[in-house]
Amino acid sequence: MRTDPETLDHLCRVGAIGSFMSGATNNGLHAANALAALFMATGQDVANIAESSAGIMYTEITKDGDLYGSLTLPSLIVATYGGGTGLPTQMECLEVLGCYGQGKVMKFAEIVCAVAIAGEISLAGALSSLDWVTSHERFGKNR
Repeated sequence: MRTDPETLDHLCRVGAIGSFMSGATNNGLHAANALAALFMATGQDVANIAESSAGIMYTEITKDGDLYGSLTLPSLIVATYGGGTGLPTQMECLEVLGCYGQGKVMKFAEIVCAVAIAGEISLAGALSSLDWVTSHERFGKNR
């Protein structure tokens, strides 16, 4: 990631303070991207991305010098049975994750949050290493 825990933690804390001081209700970077992909693949109601992606990212440096990070998605709305989850391809995606059917929604919610925090950490790492634009240049986003 070409950054260190302290720089990443500093960026996340400054971002959180700035978000909340400006009146935002969350401090996430782009959890909506992860949720959009997962929601479409697993038959979720994409209209729920707006409230589901409003997350609170928290970081701190542990006593061992590692970065601890957590993402809370307090309004995450997901299902593992019924509605669009019963469509063949979407059901198959949920089955691959071991999440199709009743009683599996908490496992699926954990997976959704794990994917979202992976994206948050990745983008925060790119921002803190000043390398965000480089990948866009290299892989054609800015062509």
